[in-house]
Amino acid sequence: MKWSFKLVRVAGIDVYIHATLIILLIWLGLSYWAVEGTLGAALNGVSFILTLFTCVVLHEFGHALTAKRYGIRTQHITLFPIGGLAAMERMPDVPKHEIAVALAGPAVNLIIAILLWFWLTVTNTMISADELTLTGGPFAQRLMLFNIILVVFNLIPAFPMDGGRVLRAVLALRMNHNRATQLAAKVGQGFALWLGLMGLMFNPFLMFIALFVWIGAASEAAAEEMKSTLLGISAGQAMLTDFNVLSSHDRLDRAIQLTLAGSQKDFPVLDGEAIVGVLTQNDLLRGLHEHGAQASVGSWMQTGLQYADKDEPLDEVLERLQSDKCRLFAVIEAGHLAGIVNMDNVIELISIQKALH
Repeated sequence: MKWSFKLVRVAGIDVYIHATLIILLIWLGLSYWAVEGTLGAALNGVSFILTLFTCVVLHEFGHALTAKRYGIRTQHITLFPIGGLAAMERMPDVPKHEIAVALAGPAVNLIIAILLWFWLTVTNTMISADELTLTGGPFAQRLMLFNIILVVFNLIPAFPMDGGRVLRAVLALRMNHNRATQLAAKVGQGFALWLGLMGLMFNPFLMFIALFVWIGAASEAAAEEMKSTLLGISAGQAMLTDFNVLSSHDRLDRAIQLTLAGSQKDFPVLDGEAIVGVLTQNDLLRGLHEHGAQASVGSWMQTGLQYADKDEPLDEVLERLQSDKCRLFAVIEAGHLAGIVNMDNVIELISIQKALH
């Protein structure tokens, strides 16, 4: 992800921090310094925020590890100023499984809050709520409070937050998945409008969160609409059968000729009848920039070409296309290359299906 930096890899999942969060931490450190006038106060404030975001990471791992139980892989977790995002391949199609995945994150924060409450009780260090402030009071008690806030906020039934996903799953028990998603998205966007109004009246930061919720709800609704449109269509029905191929021994100038002669941007690479890779438009441009038009296709092609069976459901192929770096899949029939599927022709098919129905 652009402007993100890898922190650590845990349980096969990379954790990234976005540059905007780094800027926020620097700004908060300077703010604590300006108010308190000491380095200790600045370090204490920043360490609290870092500990809070550690809880956010644990929240996202709650989602990711629960999804793993249902065979769903999480590509990475990224930390932003407004929270974390676990990039899962997909959400479970079974409503009960989606509820479990959605509730796993808030459950982690609830467990953290209970453990902190137990510690504060045993050590007798808890103070009254009147004495507690955002920057003053026992470290553990402030952290407990923020974890409780995370639980409550995430359980608001506004898509795409955890509560919204639970709402969608409950609705999906009574109606089709697409209709449930559209209703949950409308609730989420309604909440975003209210949050934006509160931001205008009280705190501009709420407007930023409102924008995130609105865009997230719209994105989820569009993705589900796309998936619903492709239901019942196979890769064989969507594949391109009129396409050009390259040999690994061809020069890049051959790819230039084919690109300029038609609309194809990515080319399967064959040696005889064996598929050995794919030359994408980005690979072509990079090769031209670094070694010129006489460089061989084999030097710049990607060898990790993905395959799809002709009878594989297109919505499953689309999920793999979206999660894979390569934009082109080879469609195989009886062990031979029958066609290709890429995002462009999937999007064209979606437009046609919408026009038809």
